Amino acid sequence: MGQVRLTIKELPLSERPYEKCEKFGSEVLTDAELLAVIIRSGSKEERSIDLAHKILNLDSYKKGLLSLNYLSLKELTKIKGIGRVKAIQIKCVAELAKRMAKLQGVERFNINSPSSVANCYMEEMRHLNQEILKIVMLDTKNNVINDKMITKGTVNASLITPREIFIEAIKNEAVHIIILHNHPSGDPTPSREDILITKRIKQSGELIGIDVLDHIIIGDGKYTSFKERDLL
Repeated sequence: MGQVRLTIKELPLSERPYEKCEKFGSEVLTDAELLAVIIRSGSKEERSIDLAHKILNLDSYKKGLLSLNYLSLKELTKIKGIGRVKAIQIKCVAELAKRMAKLQGVERFNINSPSSVANCYMEEMRHLNQEILKIVMLDTKNNVINDKMITKGTVNASLITPREIFIEAIKNEAVHIIILHNHPSGDPTPSREDILITKRIKQSGELIGIDVLDHIIIGDGKYTSFKERDLL
């Protein structure tokens, strides 16, 4: 005899995601149950909780909630029961989580600590499949004014001109800047190109009176600070 598969409505109240959340709070839900709430309804063959488990195990390299940052809409819609709308909802929830993490980091931003700068941008940049270089612009009291992506793609010293960076800094009336970029490999060890870029930007900043406080490379859950390693 085959295994009996209960629908969500047929499950005991204590095992239904909506009822559990309402009674005990969202923090008691498992990752799959949280995702099942977003999915809302399953297919004829599978419940929303089953689809959630499939999604969380779809990526063989990254499993669990982190995989949502890597899965494309096309990959999600390959799962029977996940159509265009549900796939978009899932990607938007993942993006919301990244932005919330960034905002929480900004609230406790201490410019004297490279680790807090890295933590602020970690979730936003650690999952990117391409290198990007951005600058964080600061006022005289080291308050964050703005940040701006300068390049997307391979961060190459021959393709990046300090002019692009300092046009943005001057436009925002910045006094100091921090350079940020990511390594999709997950290893934040500086390359020769990274060192050349930093040297050129810092020298240019000294000429026009805008100080480069740090260059932080974001890896997968780890970072390298040029300031901490005395590379500035």
